[in-house]
Amino acid sequence: MLAQSVSATLRGIDGQRVVVEVHVGNGLPAFNVVGLPDASCREARDRVRAAILSSGFSWPSARITVNLAPSGVRKEGAGLDLAIALGILAAGSDELEHAPLDDYGFVAELGLDGSLRPVPGTLSLVASVGQPTVVVAAAAAHEAALAGESVVRGCRSLGEVVACLSGLAPWPDIPEPPDPELAATAPDLADVAGHPFARQALEIAAAGGHNLLMIGPPGTGKSMLARRLPGILPDLDGETALVSSRVHSVAGLPLPSGRLLSVPPFRAPHHSASMASLIGGGSGRFRPGEVSCAHGGVLFIDELGEFSPRTLDALRQPLEDGHIRISRAHGSVTFPARFGLVAAMNPCPCGLLGSAEPCRCSDAARQRYVRRLSGPLLDRIDLRVHVERPTVGQLLDGEVGESSAAVRARVLAARQRALARGVRSNAELRPDSLDTFAAVDDAGMALLRSALDDGRLSARGLTRVRLVARTIADLAGIGDIDERSVAGALALRARPALFDICEPIRG
Repeated sequence: MLAQSVSATLRGIDGQRVVVEVHVGNGLPAFNVVGLPDASCREARDRVRAAILSSGFSWPSARITVNLAPSGVRKEGAGLDLAIALGILAAGSDELEHAPLDDYGFVAELGLDGSLRPVPGTLSLVASVGQPTVVVAAAAAHEAALAGESVVRGCRSLGEVVACLSGLAPWPDIPEPPDPELAATAPDLADVAGHPFARQALEIAAAGGHNLLMIGPPGTGKSMLARRLPGILPDLDGETALVSSRVHSVAGLPLPSGRLLSVPPFRAPHHSASMASLIGGGSGRFRPGEVSCAHGGVLFIDELGEFSPRTLDALRQPLEDGHIRISRAHGSVTFPARFGLVAAMNPCPCGLLGSAEPCRCSDAARQRYVRRLSGPLLDRIDLRVHVERPTVGQLLDGEVGESSAAVRARVLAARQRALARGVRSNAELRPDSLDTFAAVDDAGMALLRSALDDGRLSARGLTRVRLVARTIADLAGIGDIDERSVAGALALRARPALFDICEPIRG
């Protein structure tokens, strides 16, 4: 007997439709899965057999062969379990003899007791099945419905699916999604005492999508400032919200109940993170890394000087291109990775260089520390700010700073000007459009020429200074870029003083 059912497997953040062909025939009892299954797919043999028996169905005493087509595509994950089990029941017993499997897709993992469990990437898997109706675990029904491609049925067990397919029971109703929980409000900028220059840099980074590096002694407020950046960013647009939600689904991160992500994500990996966890990939399957989980939001690299140089240099391509391509012997995938980088580091390993207390580091230790940040990576960071410790007056007697709401209003106005140019932020403007959208007056061009003559700017640095100047002008409501905007952009791109202890680094 031969039966077919339809499911899907993940390839990056995209789903790949899979036709599960099951043949039950004469021969010594055996259960083989072919079609390039990974380890979790091969283990489906034990899960499916236990689930069928636990659900009260009979197991065929015959030779069972399961083919996962197309055979040339590697299959991964446990989302094929339900499709395999139903194919076996349809081909090897009379439980589903007349059930219309052709009209359904099945995406769920099976427990040994026959229960249905959600799988990572349900949103992408359901969108790729291509069937009028898709059956998933009840716990994943709300996420599956976000795909909007098929009618979604949520069941709790294999027995319930068989009863519904056989017409012995109606499909269970999907309960209304719970009321959306109030999103955790981002900390307010009004809590930050002092730091007027760093606050201005944070506003420019949010308005133009620029990368920001903050350098200063420990306890000055670098992390405090970075964690307030999402509160002044605009909500995700429809396309970015869908892509970010798919990435989070594949990565196993929670999504808001019954809806897509809307708040820009904020990811802050520890400095011990491996390259695979930061960039993505892995040996078993392609997994999105932190740079992809931060798509549309902020990647905060705290303790930048503690990351390995190899890991930091892997950030160069996604910072430039907005995506990351992972290649392995068995294939390659492309993950989205358009994020705003905010990095923070101490001026030296002990953190006291330039402060009132004497630095305890040797020159060699400071050079090793600084050299972790390569020149090409620094060249991709548009804004570089030294964050000093607030004064006693600022901490105890200072006035309350502007709130995030007030700053966000200016950021939204600047983003609207960028949208009129056909991009979501000025950082996405192409170099060939600078003369159209980032024209500089004569005085500003003289400043740029001087910086190039002095070797303070590379070719990439020139482009990025013009983009930052465009953002400064947008925040000020100015049309063409004037000398003041260029001067501000050059000041924010000034080479950090701590690099003076090493060989010159262009930027």
